[in-house]
This record gives sequence, structure tokens and C-alpha cells, in this order.
Amino acid sequence: MKKHLVVALAYDGLCTFEFGCTVEVFALERPELEVDWYEFAVCAAEPGPIRAAGGIVISAPYAPQLLERADTIVIPGWRDPDEAPPPALLALLRAAHARGARLCSICSGVFVLAAAGLLDGLRATTHWRYADRLARRYPAIEVLPDDLYADAGQIITSAGSAAGIDMLLHLVRRDHGARVGNLVAQRLVVAPHREGGQAQYLPRPMAHDEKGRLTRLMDWVRAHPAERHTVASMALRAAMSERTLQRQFHDATGFGAHEWLIRERIAIVKDLLENPALPLAQVAERAGFASEASLRHHFRRLAATTPGAYRRQFARVAHN
Repeated sequence: MKKHLVVALAYDGLCTFEFGCTVEVFALERPELEVDWYEFAVCAAEPGPIRAAGGIVISAPYAPQLLERADTIVIPGWRDPDEAPPPALLALLRAAHARGARLCSICSGVFVLAAAGLLDGLRATTHWRYADRLARRYPAIEVLPDDLYADAGQIITSAGSAAGIDMLLHLVRRDHGARVGNLVAQRLVVAPHREGGQAQYLPRPMAHDEKGRLTRLMDWVRAHPAERHTVASMALRAAMSERTLQRQFHDATGFGAHEWLIRERIAIVKDLLENPALPLAQVAERAGFASEASLRHHFRRLAATTPGAYRRQFARVAHN
């Protein structure tokens, strides 16, 4: 069986951190996961030396034509948002998109996809300091300036630097399910799941004690998902007013307290559904949903599929 080929694009002026994140997620062998892991390769976007940030020189083993057979292409930044990418590269990306390859960008890499005309009519994001420039230059793109990443199906874009890890883990979850995504995150020692709509940064700094109270509350709720949580009960536990709690949640996550809670519960549901023997009623109970109907409603809203379809796709992967 042909493995899913992930190709990372290397270019002169390479963003070392973004490139390193891509290598870390896709290039390492992971036999402990017991899934058909990716094949990974690096191709040069252009001829000539490839110098990366920090004084590193990289030798890319493949020419751009490797993109012709890639299943997923990752563009880990771009050296200058104001510099047009090579026309030959843009043509290869358009051809890859036309045959159904998945295209992903981290940070300023979105400008390469935009220059190829592949983001017109779609939602996309980038590092917050580039968002206005992207929106002005490409008005046909719906720019999401605050989001960690934007999943438009075949094209996924992420904000700067560490948000790329969130996007890459999101791809792993899409391909292999929540269990595998969580295990990869554990190996990376990062949070297993951050929604793409979470805020890139806090619009204003929180007082240290408020931030600590909110973090402790979130950790406690995650550890006790089956309990009946309300905005009022969470505010009481955090020793905040409900208004302050809502503001803190929105500043930290991009969501209100109740919506954050629902999304955390859906993440738990995805993990539980990968056990084919667990009845849906027990999944709902363990994740804190009042009923199967409530679980189904929110799962379809947030996962764009049904619990049954998700289980059929990933239970075989997790328990084959």
C-alpha cells in the first residue's frame, strides 16, 4: 500500500522553526502508534543554495517536480511576503491542487498559496502581523486575523511559528484520529488539541493571579468532564464574576466559557469513539453531555460528521 507522501518545501531564507516543526511531526518513524505513518521528503523550491535562519545551510535532496506526486505539501513560511514566488513553483502548486493534493502553509507561507490564486473565496489565516497585508493584497481571501489555523478542506493555513504545530497535529487527527493525534502531541510535550479558532495572542495581558485562576479552572474542568458545569459554577470555582470569567475565556481561547466547554467535551468524545465497544450513551455520559441527542447535535456542528461516521473511520485505525 502506498504511503501518504508529505513534502516540505525548502527555499533560500528558510524559516528554520516552521521547517523544524514539519520535520518533527512527519519525518520521525512512529512504530508505537501502530498506524501506517507518512513518507516524508524535502524538495527545493528553486535552484541554488538554501540558507536557513540561524546560519544553517540545507541540502534538499529533491527538485520541485517531487510536488507532482505529493499527497500533502507543507510550505513552512516564505522569506519575504513582498517577494513573488517563482512562477514555476506556483504552476506546480496549482497542478497539485487540481489533482487533489492537500496544501498547507505556516505563517508567511500563506503568501505563496495566495500568489498561486488558490485561496480566492476561501478562509485563511497567517501571523497576526501579516494579516492586514494579506487582506489588502488579496481581497478575494477571507482573512481570519486572530485564528490559530483555518481548515478550508483541501487547503489549511496556520498562524505564525508555534501555531504551525497546532495545524500539523490537526492534520494528524484528520488522518489518524484523536488517539494518534494525542499520542504525537504527548511525544512533542505540547497540548494535544487547540481549536483553530482560538486566539493567536491575548489582546491585553491578564493579571497574573487571574491567568493562574483561569488555567487552574480549565485543568480542573478537563479532569472532571462528566460533572455538570455551568458558567455560574465555573465562575464560582475560579473566584471570578461571571462577566470576568467570560472575558477571560474569550481573551485566552477566542470562545466564551460554555462554547469552550462544549469543544473540550467533543475532543473527549472523539477519543472515546475510537473504542468500538463503548456504547454512545456511555460516551455521552463520560464526556458530560446530558443526552445522546445533545452529543450528536454538537458533534455534527463541530466535527462536520456524525459520531457513527467518525467511529467507522477511526475505530479500525485505533483497534485493528
